[in-house]
Amino acid sequence: MPRSIVTVAVDAMGGDDAPGVVIEGVAQALSLDPELHVLLVGPEAVVTPHASERCTPVVATEVIDMGEHPATAVRSKKDSSIVVGCRLVREDRAEGFFSAGSTGACMAAATLVMGRIPGVQRPAIAAVIPASARPTVLLDVGANADVKPEMLVQFAIMGRAYAQAVFGVDEPTVGLLNIGEEPTKGSQLAQDAHALLAAYVPGFAGNVEGRDVPAGTTDVVVTDGFTGNVTLKTLEGLSAMLFSEIKTSLTTHLHTKLAAAVLKPALRALKGKLDPDTYGGAPLLGVAGVCIIGHGSSGARAVTNGVMVAARAARNDLTERITEGIAERR
Repeated sequence: MPRSIVTVAVDAMGGDDAPGVVIEGVAQALSLDPELHVLLVGPEAVVTPHASERCTPVVATEVIDMGEHPATAVRSKKDSSIVVGCRLVREDRAEGFFSAGSTGACMAAATLVMGRIPGVQRPAIAAVIPASARPTVLLDVGANADVKPEMLVQFAIMGRAYAQAVFGVDEPTVGLLNIGEEPTKGSQLAQDAHALLAAYVPGFAGNVEGRDVPAGTTDVVVTDGFTGNVTLKTLEGLSAMLFSEIKTSLTTHLHTKLAAAVLKPALRALKGKLDPDTYGGAPLLGVAGVCIIGHGSSGARAVTNGVMVAARAARNDLTERITEGIAERR
């Protein structure tokens, strides 16, 4: 049975507009989820004024800036809000951690402080891609530029667990991002990975091409971090360009402005579906605890959704699902 009450540690200092948007986002998450508890991590002057029955301040005396070297900063700033947040998960004081701070520092802290799930070779960052039917989980999107075939099998196991825990998909399907559908297509890495995925991953549906990612052909798509990051940034850029062009087209002439007034609700709903803030952030999968990393530009809405995604993943035993899946493969 999924647990009801859950505690999420939140980095109050993470993001370009912290701590203001973080505080606002946390308040909204608490109002939406009556069984959510938050450990708000940051400098005393920032976090203590927001103490409440379900929001507990945890003082951290240091902050890791966006421009700092991630691993060096994590090792030297052991009382930073990111490191303390990860430590709260390791000490079982929280079931999950959310930060919109430095992605590299969050990865380093989660890996070094929380630790990896036994058997996981490399943690991977997943991105949620809006698709026609339901979102697609794409991983890796930047943590591992060079991978081995076995790592792609682990990514598939972790991606399936995330689709199950967060999106409620009972039996997620998995695709391998490639340049063609046939098993013999692509690099030697892709061909070797295809064979392993077919042998060991339930729901493996074969190769998928770039156009299949936003189409939602499979629930999970696995690839190396270099290809995944290029795919993600291309989709984000295309989405932004299309909405910019639509806005220009609909505001140029009087008759298009009238049409825009009619289309506005539908376009707003579509923009919300495509907005990364809707999905709260990118999960770092493979570490021994729930870790959701938000965009540095996250607003209050993104923080709210990120905290609630962390809570949902914890309630539905994301870490345990990954642990069991990796153990079965070993």
